[in-house]
Amino acid sequence: MLASVVCLSQQTSASHVGRSLLRLVPNTRVVMFRHGSSTPPTVSSCLAASNGAKRCYTPADIQAAYDTAPLYQKGDNGTGETIVIVDAFGSPTIATDLAQFDTTFSLPAPPHFSVIQPVGTVSAFSGTAPDRLGWAIETTLDVEWAHAMAPGANILLVETPTDEVEGLSGFPDIIAAENYVITHHLGQIVTMSFGATEQTFPSVAKLTALRSAFLAGTSANVTFVSGSGDLGASNDTLKLTGYPYPVVAWPASDPLVTAVGGTKLTLDDAGNRLSPDTVWNDSTPGSPSASGGGLSTVFPRPAFQKSVSSVVGKHRGLPDIALSGACSGLVDIYVGLNIPTYPSGWYSVCGTSESSPLFAGVVAIADQVAGRSLGDVNPALYALALKPNNGLVPVTSGTNTVSVYTRAGLVTVPGFRASSSYNLASGLGTLDVSQFVPALVNATAHTN
Repeated sequence: MLASVVCLSQQTSASHVGRSLLRLVPNTRVVMFRHGSSTPPTVSSCLAASNGAKRCYTPADIQAAYDTAPLYQKGDNGTGETIVIVDAFGSPTIATDLAQFDTTFSLPAPPHFSVIQPVGTVSAFSGTAPDRLGWAIETTLDVEWAHAMAPGANILLVETPTDEVEGLSGFPDIIAAENYVITHHLGQIVTMSFGATEQTFPSVAKLTALRSAFLAGTSANVTFVSGSGDLGASNDTLKLTGYPYPVVAWPASDPLVTAVGGTKLTLDDAGNRLSPDTVWNDSTPGSPSASGGGLSTVFPRPAFQKSVSSVVGKHRGLPDIALSGACSGLVDIYVGLNIPTYPSGWYSVCGTSESSPLFAGVVAIADQVAGRSLGDVNPALYALALKPNNGLVPVTSGTNTVSVYTRAGLVTVPGFRASSSYNLASGLGTLDVSQFVPALVNATAHTN
């Protein structure tokens, strides 16, 4: 399943202002708005958007919020690094969509952008197939926003030919494709905006048998990043209904993967914070829309989480960190599919599918500063948390408690509350990137 709730604000006909809510693919909901513009959303149009969104953020907004300017001014923007983005099916218009995104926001094109299909040819796109449309939108978000955070990095999009919908579905192709990337040394950072609830796999053995790319990649100093999910403390069952008790998704739960949760930003027009970040939770009763987080039932507590054992106990806890993902603070994407239901134009989206590529961009910058691939950054993240001036900013308010509909009716799934220290809603917190990058580089020199 896609790891994100994707809320879309579509800018189209000036004569019609409307909204429709539909479910495109498992765990992906689309809110469509017609506001009257073929340009990126204005503040006023976002005021009418889903979940009380007041802003549809641009790359400049997000860059300002995470304090990237001091690094960019020194030329540290991911140059020389390659971010690998893995998505089922991909998008047939991604190259031209990215070009439009860059032109509109005055971003440089990536030094090199390429698309490969290493485990099988993707069939022709069909706009009437909900899974294809959902993955095309997902691909656009991943590519455009990894590039927005690390505009100097190369982008490699890896497309696979089968859908990923819980359990084993799609994962053999995804892992085979990632192993191809590792074997051929095609990139230093792999970001994954998808996941399946641990309980939907036939067995623990079936899940752990899929870890080959993470094991090989970690040995090759490749960093793996994944969104923690968008249904709060719950997640999808095989029947795509919510679990009535706390669960987490893999691969975010894997100790060899950095799990990135979602926060809500509140920014002014210059990208300055009007208030501290909070845990993303835009949920309404029966409609969960919140940052994933909790305890793995598959993986025991890794050594790097020993310092937070009072929180995670004997289990792998996630997320590790958190970045922008709220549907009440969307980000802009350009989608050029030009099909009747989704004509070409500007949309606004959300979810940890945003958070994950953002962090992949941060790691690309750190790799450039280090002059080497940092590889598995999890041990360094938790070591950093014990030191001053680390660039980690606690997210101290919010919860990922949600309610879901089950056969028994509406059930509240108790989540976890943010705090000034590590927690299962916002992890170690969010980032001041200009401080975090040099701190991470220094920490990895002592933990890798």
